[in-house]
Amino acid sequence: MTQSTSRFGFVEFAETWNGRLAMLGFVIGLATELLTGQGILSQIGLG
Repeated sequence: MTQSTSRFGFVEFAETWNGRLAMLGFVIGLATELLTGQGILSQIGLG
């Protein structure tokens, strides 16, 4: 894979951080469910 100097779009740098932030969001969502006893949809009023 070629190294791109751009940090926007579908480049390795952006995809790496996207994956890290998605994992962080998932863990925070699970922790919030455990602490409150409600699902994510219930917390935002959709469930």
